[in-house]
Amino acid sequence: MRDHRKLRAFQLADEVALLIYRVTKQFPKEEMYGLISQMRRASVSVPSNIVEGCTRESQAEYLRFLEIAFGSLRELHYQLGLSSRLGYFKDNDSSDCESKIVETEKVLGALLRSMRKT
Repeated sequence: MRDHRKLRAFQLADEVALLIYRVTKQFPKEEMYGLISQMRRASVSVPSNIVEGCTRESQAEYLRFLEIAFGSLRELHYQLGLSSRLGYFKDNDSSDCESKIVETEKVLGALLRSMRKT
């Protein structure tokens, strides 16, 4: 079994989840069951799927969970942009989230590419 805590992709995904929870607190209350819920769900899905994939014995299953995590991350990236265009962010929160998500996409994408080669 792999130790998810040693993966940089997991560490970044965990940071993204914490960041999303923090910034969505300032969103309008009418978004509680809309974008807030969707963004939080997607942000938690990324590290959760990495953790679950690490428990799988087969390489194929591990890869599948990493792919699901990457899909959730891309979904979150879209939701972040939509929220920004709707004017829900204050200060530099949008750009802070954007840069952290992009960094996570790069690291997780590299991990996926390396897994596909083996």
